[in-house]
Amino acid sequence: MAMEIERKFLLNGDPRTIIETSELHVRQEQRIEQTYLAIDETQELRVRRIEELGSGEISYTHTFKNGNGLVREEVEYEITGGIYEQVVMAFGFRPLTKNRITAEWEGVTIEIDIYDQIRLSVLEVEFESLEEANAFEAPAWFGEDISSQKQYSNKTVWKQLQGDKWSE
Repeated sequence: MAMEIERKFLLNGDPRTIIETSELHVRQEQRIEQTYLAIDETQELRVRRIEELGSGEISYTHTFKNGNGLVREEVEYEITGGIYEQVVMAFGFRPLTKNRITAEWEGVTIEIDIYDQIRLSVLEVEFESLEEANAFEAPAWFGEDISSQKQYSNKTVWKQLQGDKWSE
């Protein structure tokens, strides 16, 4: 399994204004819909529909994650649009939707997620090692480090959207 090592920050202010004033080089923007199929305390199984806003290209992924916090195991692979639609329709859950802006800042790749259903913008940085993640000094405009705060995880936000449809 591949390891995902990332830190997340609660972006303060309007993301578009921050992009314009923070010397960011935007590389791409995506429209993401994601639905969880199974969740427990440490594991999650989800599907995503990802549209590249520049080209209109659409892809679909199936992802398994294990763990919490800065370091998690992750397996992700592409699936067909037909499989994605079947799975989403079978469960009848409401997808979590967001725009993801991938940008370069001072040689560091960052991802800014701007959510639709709630007022939330999160900035993520992925690292090659835990040591690199712990040594990283984020600028103030990144906002509060929320890497270990479960209330900001995608799966927690998604569960809140489901209301009574989701039972643990």
